[in-house]
Amino acid sequence: MDFVQSSLPQEPAGGVAGWAADLVDAMGGPGAGLAIALENLFPPLPSEVILPLTGFAAGRGVISLASALLWTTLGSVVGAVALYWLGMLFGRDRMHAIWARLPLVKASDLERTERWFARHGTKAVLLGRMVPIFRSLISVPAGVERMRVPLFVFLTAVGSLLWNTVLVMAGYWLGDRWDLVETYVGVLSKAVLALVLAAVAGYVWLRLGVRERGRHRGAS
Repeated sequence: MDFVQSSLPQEPAGGVAGWAADLVDAMGGPGAGLAIALENLFPPLPSEVILPLTGFAAGRGVISLASALLWTTLGSVVGAVALYWLGMLFGRDRMHAIWARLPLVKASDLERTERWFARHGTKAVLLGRMVPIFRSLISVPAGVERMRVPLFVFLTAVGSLLWNTVLVMAGYWLGDRWDLVETYVGVLSKAVLALVLAAVAGYVWLRLGVRERGRHRGAS
């Protein structure tokens, strides 16, 4: 465990940044790891705030850079494994039962998704750890599809280490301007969310069109 050498100067007064700064101040590296574990479980907690702030703390000597990377990656893995087990407990049968009750979807859609995950699941988990929003979500289907735990942990650790390193080092190098990272990664997060919403809207529009054409054929 790290021993905090000095408190964070100019630490944020409140909000997520203030909460994360307090954790790092009080617990050192494990505090940063705890913050990131919670970020995985509750995606509204932004890693683009917590990780650069941790890098900033490392730059000021509050914790070592190696400790920042080690504990944030460990926290990422712990949070992801918790979501993996949640997906596994939820189970494939329950997923299909709920899917069957949803409007505008067919069982074949879910089966197609499962086949895709069976072929590309390793890449999805690895790369998903580096994509805002999907960082947390990708762990659930991995659990539902019962990806081998050692493989899941390895892919999660590698993907998380890459993502964490980029954001922690950005905060380390930017110093007092560490909050710039949130601005740029926030734009990326919004772009990803917009693409997801556009894909969902397109899917619904196509499904409604197919249903409407089916009604016309039935009426003729």
